[in-house]
Amino acid sequence: MAFLVSGTLRMAAQIADARDSLGRKGKYNLQGPRVALTLSSPEVSASTIAVLEDVFQTLGFESCQRREASVQDFLRELTGFREQLDAHGGPMGCALVALVAPRGQLRQPQQLVRELSRCGALQGCPKVFLLLSSTSGGAPKPGAFLTSLGELCGRCPHWSLLQLLTEVFCRTAKESSGATYCPVLRSSLRGALCLGDVEPWKPKPEPCPSAQYDLSGARAALFLAVIRDRPGAQHDVKALGDLCQALGFETTLRTDPTAQAFQEELAQFREQLDTHRDPVSCALVALMAHGGPQGQLLGADGQEVQPEALVQELNCCGALRGCPKIFLLQACRGGHRDAGMGPKARPWFWRWLQAPPAIPSHADILQIDVDAQGSSSRGSTPGNSDILMVYAATEGCIAYRDEKKGSDFIQTLVEVLRTDPGGDLLELLTEVNRQVCELDVLGPDCDERRKACLEIYSSLRRRLCLQV
Repeated sequence: MAFLVSGTLRMAAQIADARDSLGRKGKYNLQGPRVALTLSSPEVSASTIAVLEDVFQTLGFESCQRREASVQDFLRELTGFREQLDAHGGPMGCALVALVAPRGQLRQPQQLVRELSRCGALQGCPKVFLLLSSTSGGAPKPGAFLTSLGELCGRCPHWSLLQLLTEVFCRTAKESSGATYCPVLRSSLRGALCLGDVEPWKPKPEPCPSAQYDLSGARAALFLAVIRDRPGAQHDVKALGDLCQALGFETTLRTDPTAQAFQEELAQFREQLDTHRDPVSCALVALMAHGGPQGQLLGADGQEVQPEALVQELNCCGALRGCPKIFLLQACRGGHRDAGMGPKARPWFWRWLQAPPAIPSHADILQIDVDAQGSSSRGSTPGNSDILMVYAATEGCIAYRDEKKGSDFIQTLVEVLRTDPGGDLLELLTEVNRQVCELDVLGPDCDERRKACLEIYSSLRRRLCLQV
């Protein structure tokens, strides 16, 4: 009995210490083993696999496994990998899974992501997924991406993985048919992830100015907000509007747009930017509405509009070519209420240990789609460059909003940006997610506490700082 209690206390202390490190530092503490797995179909070339294994070694992964299987068997192989990690008997530091298949065959990567998210040994630890495929047309080549990533990891071990990926995106983006295509990352990380040998909390030198977007031109923002039947939304509009004004954005607000008006307002916004008298350096679009079961936005008339269509509308803007385009989406993406993940025990036991709250089920994920142009998974964003999209909820989940204060996402975002307006926006958004993930939500239609988690899509090719 004493041994059982001792083991339970030791496990609880390890979990609490890992989470406390993330909470205090805002960075992951990778003290446990790093494990990597490559799942590849038989058609994948040996040269791609060799380059991939070199990158794993550069990133410091001690255990690297490779399993060859058909794409249909990837889920079964990943389930075996998860069970192997859970049987290890101790917490892990980080996991990296590379999924390599011919272009267009990997249609449901989120099913694989969810499978590894169930791993108890990886609870609270970063899980990185790298989606690679044979390419054609304008998409970046996996070999160029991997070579750049490995070289940068060895040369800049003090950079976070998001910083490294932004630089790699800049190097590997490719022009095709008048557009710039580059990889896309999809993140729900709660802190900086540094895979180099340098301690992640040590000071790091700033990247050179040439690696930063030039925001010396005009800045424009468009708010499309459904206020009707969304109590508290007015607080988000006010807080975000004040922030944008402080950051130098010329803001246009449209309330209660219909589904058709969403599209028309974006088209008009694009035309205004194309005819702007001065050069435009940045655009921000905030979309606030109810959401449909498949991630659609619902206009004030109850009709649906796809957010991807709105992104594509602004992406056609010639004045914004090569400039950052930011989209903030405060809307549900489904009806799932996430109870979070955490050790099961009586509340008094965890209060006595002063353990942090549960972690959202979809947190701590970083997915990199090297061939975003050819991605066929539902909800994927276009492979065009210089786009940053931030969702208030992960795929399939509810986005919460307080009737008296506004949404956790918008209010936390405003607070973090006011505190450090000159910081790297990707890193600031990761901090926003960390704070949102720590909150417990008690909704009006649910008696149990729930968790929320942001999802960030980025094809940015430079650091984005809204205030110099």
